[in-house]
Amino acid sequence: MEDTTKYLIHADVTADGVVERSDVVGAIFGQTEGLLGDELDLRDLRQSQKVGRIDVEIASREGTSSGHLTIATSLDKVETATLAASLETITRVGPCRASLEVTEIEDVRAAKRKEVVDRAKELLRTGFDDTVMTSEEILAEVRQHVRVEDITEYEGLPAGPRVTDSDAIIIVEGRSDVLTLLKYGVKNAIAVEGTNVPDAVAELTRHRTVTAFLDGDRGGDLILEELSQVGDIDYVAFAPAGESVEELDHHQLFAALRNKVAYDSVSELTEPREAVAATDGSATPAPAPSDSRTVSPPTIDEESTDDDTSSTDADRTTAEPPERSSTARSAETEPSVPDTDPEAAEDDEPTTVYEHATEIVRAGTDRVRFLDDDGETIDETDVTAADESLEEFDSAPTAMILDGILSQQLLDIATDRGVDLIVARSLGQFTKQPTGVRIYAIDEIAEAPPNAP
Repeated sequence: MEDTTKYLIHADVTADGVVERSDVVGAIFGQTEGLLGDELDLRDLRQSQKVGRIDVEIASREGTSSGHLTIATSLDKVETATLAASLETITRVGPCRASLEVTEIEDVRAAKRKEVVDRAKELLRTGFDDTVMTSEEILAEVRQHVRVEDITEYEGLPAGPRVTDSDAIIIVEGRSDVLTLLKYGVKNAIAVEGTNVPDAVAELTRHRTVTAFLDGDRGGDLILEELSQVGDIDYVAFAPAGESVEELDHHQLFAALRNKVAYDSVSELTEPREAVAATDGSATPAPAPSDSRTVSPPTIDEESTDDDTSSTDADRTTAEPPERSSTARSAETEPSVPDTDPEAAEDDEPTTVYEHATEIVRAGTDRVRFLDDDGETIDETDVTAADESLEEFDSAPTAMILDGILSQQLLDIATDRGVDLIVARSLGQFTKQPTGVRIYAIDEIAEAPPNAP
């Protein structure tokens, strides 16, 4: 019975005289017999083990007796409550007038759950050391390890595994720079290992779309000068002034790549590094484009976790031929920005995807927000109900802002419903990544957010 107990009936008993436990038990069986019919007869319930032992604790003092009794049951709620109510019909115990009052019906399972929760809290405080990682940290560690392990060599030079087959390459200064790019999913970088550009790199530049991504110091200037003399450069990007590529975090690295400029537009300048930096908001104006090759690359997608579908490699940032116009690329990769509603601006309503993401994800709301074609909120709910909400829409939302981890299941549902853009707190591990929906972690759009749908 102990293993199947669902509820415990607790009751107080008082008697105007001296009574013992056996008197109380006898009164319960005797005065409830036949009261509730055969199905709830207490003797039958005891025999079928649907009601457990009746535990009574009673004491006498100054000619009166009082105590407490407990009855365990495996009946359902209604049956248990009915049985408990029948106990209050008892008016005598032994030869004495008595009363019995039910004080509580305890849900044993709830009590066990509370014990589990309390114990779990204690284990969280004391059972783990400080080095235990969260699931997100574990995934990030594994992804980083896989990416770093991918470093290869091209003609004896440190390189990412996609250098041999990618239409676009990124030239960096040293091995540590290649490792940094690999850590963030960029697999088409190759290092020159010094200011003397190797012949293998010079030859590569003649057949690929080339971005020189260099340190923000004098060494970067010298390598750019050497590259321009022995190879063909299409784009140039620099780390912030005084910093090296290997020191950049995720935001800085992708911001620098997004802000690359066509080399032709700065090739005649004495300080090309300062001109490139000007495209990222410095006081010095950016140089005027010399031709259609002054192209700002589209927003960088992060590497897919499915090895078969490959990764960013920054292919998507540099693979396009330089002759392709920025207008055409913008039309393919980014939707237009809606006009700002003055009334909405006055009310500080979000008008872009990034503003919505800031309000939902950065604020840690545990919510999901759905946007229409104009970037306006059409629904918002708890993040745990995201999949149900998606399935219930008559007309699918254009964008989804998720303060949580984007799972494969939720991504599949969003794809089936026709969602165009998803911004999440972080991205899960995908076995397949549909091409019909753009997905971003919030950190990926921190510097240059995609336009609102």
